[in-house]
Amino acid sequence: MPKVKTNSSAKKRFKVTGSGEITFQKAFKRHILTKKSKKRKRALRKKGVVGDTNKDFVLRLLRLKG
Repeated sequence: MPKVKTNSSAKKRFKVTGSGEITFQKAFKRHILTKKSKKRKRALRKKGVVGDTNKDFVLRLLRLKG
């Protein structure tokens, strides 16, 4: 049987923590930052955590769940 490949875009975007949470970098912090408030930009610095609704799907993309 051939090997099943991990989804390339998913492995670049998501990281699994030691506790099993899946983190990702938040969007909207690349450009046009002058109109965004300091508070908003500070909040966007933090890592996002994948919710329970999408967790199974992301794990499947990363080939961590059959």
